[in-house]
Amino acid sequence: MSPPTARRSWHDALVIYLRAPVITMLFLGFSAGLPFLLVFSTLSAWLRSTGVEVAAIGFFAWIGMLYSIKFFWAPVVDRLALPLLTRTFGQRRGWMLLAQAMIAAGLIGLSGIDPVDHLPLVAAFALLVAFGSATQDIAIDAFRIESAPDDVQAAMASTYIIGYRGGLLAAGAGALYVASLVSWEAAYLCMAALVGVGAVTVLLRPEPERTSLGTQLIHEPRVRAFLRASRGRPKPLRRLVAWVIGAIVCPFTDFFTRHHRKAIWLLAFVAVFRISDLAMASMANPLYIDLGFSLATIANVTNVFGIAMSIGGGILGGLLVARYGIGPILVLGAAAAALTNLMFVALSLAGQNLPMLVMAIVGDNLANGLASAVFIAFLSSLTSRAYTATQYALFSSLMTLPGKFLSGFGGLVVSSEGYATFFMISTALGVPAVLLAIWIYRDRELVAAPRAA
Repeated sequence: MSPPTARRSWHDALVIYLRAPVITMLFLGFSAGLPFLLVFSTLSAWLRSTGVEVAAIGFFAWIGMLYSIKFFWAPVVDRLALPLLTRTFGQRRGWMLLAQAMIAAGLIGLSGIDPVDHLPLVAAFALLVAFGSATQDIAIDAFRIESAPDDVQAAMASTYIIGYRGGLLAAGAGALYVASLVSWEAAYLCMAALVGVGAVTVLLRPEPERTSLGTQLIHEPRVRAFLRASRGRPKPLRRLVAWVIGAIVCPFTDFFTRHHRKAIWLLAFVAVFRISDLAMASMANPLYIDLGFSLATIANVTNVFGIAMSIGGGILGGLLVARYGIGPILVLGAAAAALTNLMFVALSLAGQNLPMLVMAIVGDNLANGLASAVFIAFLSSLTSRAYTATQYALFSSLMTLPGKFLSGFGGLVVSSEGYATFFMISTALGVPAVLLAIWIYRDRELVAAPRAA
């Protein structure tokens, strides 16, 4: 969390992007982004084009809940050694390869099914893809945090964002393009083949250095205390309970032990940092449509300008953190994410104004790209190396849940108060994040605290 001891030059900040761990995240980001749309919008397009009822398609949105509850099985990914895979490739790479195998198997299974006659089977394979994807996210996050020091995390986050966007493009426009030229079977088989990008990356890169799982457990004071108190009990039971204490209990108690009362405020900050842009996201497309913009115009502007600015914001965030440190850029990101919602207030008042639409999308995506890069670096600095996967999964889930919950009420606010009021409220929701970011930046003890090894 601490800024560099000496401010880097712009040249040194740019050179960070040439480091192997930073480049690696470009390909792992692609691997993480690829499955996402294949169980959401792309899958919905396939189901509808084959004649599946809209009501049935709507239930497939529940598959996305797996991404929000991944912290439930993160301790398993963090601590459970896989037979053969962990011994051969290491804890992080072994789990990534297993997750990628699940994704590829699910996509291949989807490619050979007629959705109209086998809809439950489609749901089963889609769940396998989503579960593998969420598991891969857990392992990739841990791999990223353990592969480089804190001052490189923002650059790694920005290349991850670029790769992730590439995966979304491949799974969205790419899959639709293949389906229109050949078939949906070919589209999903091509996507299954692209899972190989992540697998090859995992095979080429080394496992991050970390203490063995057995050594980590035996050095846990709570585990040692339990083992002393449980002498004479059956060994299998003692080992199971010791594992549960080390894998599930200790990651949570460690965070509160390190930060004491400040831990509650840090968790509050994690919960509210993205609340402004997540709360407004559900009403962005309805605003564009109600203003009279065509679907083609919306798609073109969001793809051309939105994706480009999101990537640019991620790179800018990485550069700024490398040069100035996380603290000041965290304040900048929180303020930018909230204030750019005012551009949607202006758009709602301006009406069908294409330049204003472009400005709103450019500003929103640039701010979100910058804020995402610095926030990923900040979350990485909060985690302990002993519990990387579990703690980061908890943080990332906490980051999205409040905003997603509030976004469900967006339609009620718009219908009663209008778009301008709604986006003003979403801007105001970002004020607590800005204030907490300033507190974190100004708290020298908190900023200077090193991450637990």
